[in-house]
Amino acid sequence: MNIKPLSDRVVLKAITQENVTKSGIYIPESANKERPFIYEVVAVWQGKEVNWVLQNMQVKIGDKVLSGQYSGDEVKVDGNEYKIVSQDYILGIIS
Repeated sequence: MNIKPLSDRVVLKAITQENVTKSGIYIPESANKERPFIYEVVAVWQGKEVNWVLQNMQVKIGDKVLSGQYSGDEVKVDGNEYKIVSQDYILGIIS
């Protein structure tokens, strides 16, 4: 991957989720349109400088995170789809 995010941007790659519940019920993609999605962090920059102070990033490469579907910008590089978001649009880190 040849994307190097700037400022407090993070490059995310979607993690596919099962569309079948444990009890065998199929959930169509349209049912999850406005829920947060799970992504893997694939690239981060050093952070954002505010008033000459560097604010460090709270996520690192390999973290699994939640982010809204409509936040950030979607890009396609080398046939792979990525989302570039500000760290502020990451809702949480999944541990």
